[in-house]
Amino acid sequence: MDNNQIMEIVKNQLAIDYNCSPDDFLKNDIIFTQAEKLPGRRALPFRTPRCEIISMGNGVIVNASKDVMPFVKKRLNGKSKYEVINASFIYGLCHYYLPDVEKIKIIDINGNYTFKILEQKEIHNYYKYKNLNNALQYNTESLSPEILGIAVFDGDTLAGIACATADCEKMCQIGVDILPEYRHQGIASAGVSRLTSELLNRGLIPYYFTDNSNLPSQKTAIASGYYPAWIHSYKSKLIGKPYLFLNYLKF
Repeated sequence: MDNNQIMEIVKNQLAIDYNCSPDDFLKNDIIFTQAEKLPGRRALPFRTPRCEIISMGNGVIVNASKDVMPFVKKRLNGKSKYEVINASFIYGLCHYYLPDVEKIKIIDINGNYTFKILEQKEIHNYYKYKNLNNALQYNTESLSPEILGIAVFDGDTLAGIACATADCEKMCQIGVDILPEYRHQGIASAGVSRLTSELLNRGLIPYYFTDNSNLPSQKTAIASGYYPAWIHSYKSKLIGKPYLFLNYLKF
């Protein structure tokens, strides 16, 4: 797959997730869509009432539940992209990255580190290691199970781990955690680059996301050969009922 093919698959998947057309991501408009659990959506939490925004750099898709849509439209209709993204009740902005297939390569680092590919059946064995919540789910019944991982060892000691979870048929979300004593040595990007290459070789599309404030994680994405592809705000929670005064709560 080349970058254009990857982007087309991603746009089609996000269009299912946010009940819009793939072409809507290219329009310079604010597009309001009703939140629905459509067949084929990624196995991600579906909070209700729902108000989420997503943008690939042109317009903005505003995806909201039916009961809060009047409030959302009243507050955001006619606003600029910047004003929508920075509205007072929009919260939890994250950056999402896709691999640049022309830049993805195996990253070598100094030190006597070894990298072990973990198939799905092996990953649960690593739940015995704690404080790796960015990489491991610690949940054997997850709707988005870990399907592939890379464990990084310093001799017999685990230094860190990167894992991919299957969110849908084609797209896999990557998470990585390096133990504190092994950070700032390039281990995270070395692990992510190896995991990314393995996933691409298997015909899967990895993506990486990080909070707006997490600069170290954003640097890991760039160093691993990823580029920023879209932004998404998912923590806004509107409270109210149809025809009643709507308020909002950030959590």
